[in-house]
Order: sequence, then C-alpha cells, then structure tokens
Amino acid sequence: MRRPRPPFRTIALVLQGGGALGAYQAGVYQGLNDGGIEPDWLAGISIGAINTALIAGSPPAQRVANLRTFWETVCRPAIAQPLAAVMQSWVGQLGDEARRMFNAVTAWRGVVEGQEGFFKPRLPPPWLSVSLPPAEASYYDISPLRTTLAQLVDLERINAGSPRVSVGAVNVRTGNFEYFDNTVGPWKGRLRLEHFMASGALPPGFPPVEIDGEYYWDGGLVSNTPLGHVLADEPRHDTLAFQVDLWSALGMVPTNIWDAQERQKDIQYSSRTRAITDLMAREQELRNIVRELLKYVPQDTRLSDHWCTRADQWACGRQVSVIHLIYQEKEWDGLAKDYEFGPQTMRDHWASGLDDIRASLAHKEWLELPPHHERFVTHDLHRQ
Repeated sequence: MRRPRPPFRTIALVLQGGGALGAYQAGVYQGLNDGGIEPDWLAGISIGAINTALIAGSPPAQRVANLRTFWETVCRPAIAQPLAAVMQSWVGQLGDEARRMFNAVTAWRGVVEGQEGFFKPRLPPPWLSVSLPPAEASYYDISPLRTTLAQLVDLERINAGSPRVSVGAVNVRTGNFEYFDNTVGPWKGRLRLEHFMASGALPPGFPPVEIDGEYYWDGGLVSNTPLGHVLADEPRHDTLAFQVDLWSALGMVPTNIWDAQERQKDIQYSSRTRAITDLMAREQELRNIVRELLKYVPQDTRLSDHWCTRADQWACGRQVSVIHLIYQEKEWDGLAKDYEFGPQTMRDHWASGLDDIRASLAHKEWLELPPHHERFVTHDLHRQ
C-alpha cells in the first residue's frame, strides 16, 4: 500500500554487515518500496554496502529486480549441481536438523569452490607463499564481485547525490575507520565500485581493496552499523531510521561448541548497534535539556557569553525514531549462516525481511513524529 511520506526531514535506511544474511535486507527494501517509502539516505557496511550500491545505483523502478538478480546470481554454487535446489527443498521437509546439516554442506561447498559472481578460491593457495602483493593476501579472489556489480550498478546515478550514500571501511595502514560519501567529503561525486567492495572486504577471506594508494578492509572490523554516522550528521534534522540488523542480541544459551561459536558472532556483531542506539538516545536527551535551559537565559547574555554561545551550538530539539528490523534466528541456522549462500536459504531470508517490514509498517504510529515530550524513540517488532 502506497502512503504519504512520513513527516521527517530525513528518512534513512541503515544496513548492517552479515554476509549471506544480507538477503534479509533486500526483503526489507522490497517492503519499503512496495509501501511507497523512499529513503533519502542509504548507509551500509559490508554486505550492507553492497546492497546500498545496488539500490542507489539502479533506477527506482528497477531496484528490487536488480537486488533479486544479484542475490540469485551469488547464491549459485561455482560448480553447478543441477539437483541441489530440489534436494534442499526435499531436505527441508525432513525437519530443522536435516536442513541444518544440508546448509552446512552448502556452506562447505562455498568455502571450497567459491560462489558464482562473488568470489573464487586462489590457486595456488596463499599459505604456500610468504610474501604476496596486498591485493592477493587472502583466501579468495573477489574480481567476480566487481564484474557482477559492474553489470547492475550505475555509478553516475550514485554520484549524482540522490539518495545520499555512505559506506564504511577501515584503512589497513592507519587502522582508522572512514566513510565514503557521495555528497560530502573527499569522495563527493566520485565513488567507484572499489569503495563498496572495500566495505565488504573481510580478511583473511577477502583481500584489502586499493583506493588511491591506500588499502581498505571491511568496516565491520571497527563498527558493524553506520547508525551513529547517520544520527551524528550536521545540521541535525528530524530523522526516521530503518535500522536493519542481521545479528540478534537475544538468543539461547548454547549447549555445544558450534552453537557457542554462533552465539559469539551474534553478540559480537549486534552489541555495537545497541551501544550506539543507547548513546545517541542519551546524547539527544542532553541536547534537548540544554536547549530548554537556554530559554531561561536573557537574550543579551545568550549572545554575548562565550559558554552560552557554545551551548547554543550544541543544543538541539530534533526528534528521532529508529525502527529496528532484526533478523531472527531460524532453527536450521548454524555457525555458517553468514556464509551459507544456498538459494533456498537466500529466499527464506528475503521473505523474512519482507514479512518483518510489512508487519512494522502496519504500526502506522511508528511512522509519525514521536510525542512532543519524546526526542528519541525506538521500535522493534520482535520486542513488542
């Protein structure tokens, strides 16, 4: 159902990293598109940056189709197995444990063979050499990803600046986190495919990506979500952020070593989002307190006093609403869920994202400005 634009100056779609789980984000975008909500800022890290490139680099009417083409492409095994889809469908009818074992085999095949249109193993293996060029110091070659993106992403459209695009990566030499942005900063109007690939270059699987003489790795090494970057932008506007997370902070206490490793991933990659959300909520509360207190200061003092001038620059009464869309663990998920690219699994992830955004958009009040006395609110379908 199409709907009027929510009454926020900025509508942001914030996409976390999570490998094969990124199909969930594609489902979320489809639901937003179906509902007539068009984000004017796309911010992503890792697989979130790849999805950002596909959305921003496609004509609006073609975005969902290009997302589908990408995910259908990279979820094909490098070595075709004609009956694989039939087998997975059949195994799924045998129950969650059978599906989990089949998914583990699919993930193992991806590790050994690579994924069509995404990555392929290096031959000879890199551990046979003690010194390699930086762009070859990895288990996999990601040149197939560049070819796939080049067929689907229009860089001129991205660099035109609408919607705004921000993707994060880490400078390997300095260890500093950096955002590549199409509207501000040194990369304004000149983003390349390498910027998006760099954001998803997770070592040691993928090599660092060279950009203007510097090498960059996956932004998830420092922060797995760009929510803080979006909410810290100046000038501060009323903002509605759809925060799409691929790792859930909530989960079961593991009872074996494999589940323990999987749970460790969930906590490691989800905790950053929780911390940033709490920090931003607290900061906005303090900014609004300063704004209200300044009303009691005489106008001439506000204009002449140094501390009042600084406080006035910091004060802010904007309103923020964050709608969390968090992938929920399936019984058949396992340790390899972020690199299990099976076609049926991809479609299930996509469907989950679509279901979650549709259910979230059914809460019409979530798309309105918060009550006047509230400056920062969060909504989460799965915590209602």
